[in-house]
Amino acid sequence: MTGQGHRGDKGHRGQACRVTGRVFLSFVTFVSLLAISAKAHAEIVFFNTGRTLSIKEHHADPDDDGRLVLTLRSGGEIVCEPSIIDRIAPDEVPYPEPEVVAQVAAPEQTVAAPAVRYGEIIDKVSAEQGVNAKLVRAMIQVESAYHERARSPKGAMGLMQLMPATARQYGVADPYDPASNIEGGIKHLKSLLERLPVALALAAYNAGEAAVQRFNGVPPYPETRSYVSRILSLASR
Repeated sequence: MTGQGHRGDKGHRGQACRVTGRVFLSFVTFVSLLAISAKAHAEIVFFNTGRTLSIKEHHADPDDDGRLVLTLRSGGEIVCEPSIIDRIAPDEVPYPEPEVVAQVAAPEQTVAAPAVRYGEIIDKVSAEQGVNAKLVRAMIQVESAYHERARSPKGAMGLMQLMPATARQYGVADPYDPASNIEGGIKHLKSLLERLPVALALAAYNAGEAAVQRFNGVPPYPETRSYVSRILSLASR
């Protein structure tokens, strides 16, 4: 016996049993389907046809007086007339609960680093001057955090914080123009790298070449030492 009906429709009281979700199934059909469902462990329903069904629990249907709701262990419910059930007894067989399969995390994919502001200009000029582009990027990060309008209390300007004399030396007409500032800064760094090791070149960029020569190394200024350390750390990532 198959058909459709609403769970609260009293006009279908003649149906002995139905699966909730508005679909009625014949007794043989739903028992056959449930035979392949995951077994429950709480109760066993003995039908007066001689068939049995292992369920999770049962309770009275609040929408249909007198009917029973059989909660399936595999999910879902069946609403039945009590007249087709002989008895319900505890299930003595210990059935394991369905295993919860942990989701295996997908292999971590390499995510491309976000585009760096003025990255094309940095790469182009660095290649032309033979300077490590990662070093330049680290310098800009430490010098100005990529703010092209940055200006220090001492008068250093733009992305690479060019002093007025340095800007004039390398023909930078507008130190706040990103392309011109980066080009002037890289050229200045290149000139220092041609005479000094990387750490000392960075120290000279920050404190002046005269200070490096006077101390015969990185000057003992906390600002300069932090400056050199931060840039080398960023450039090595």
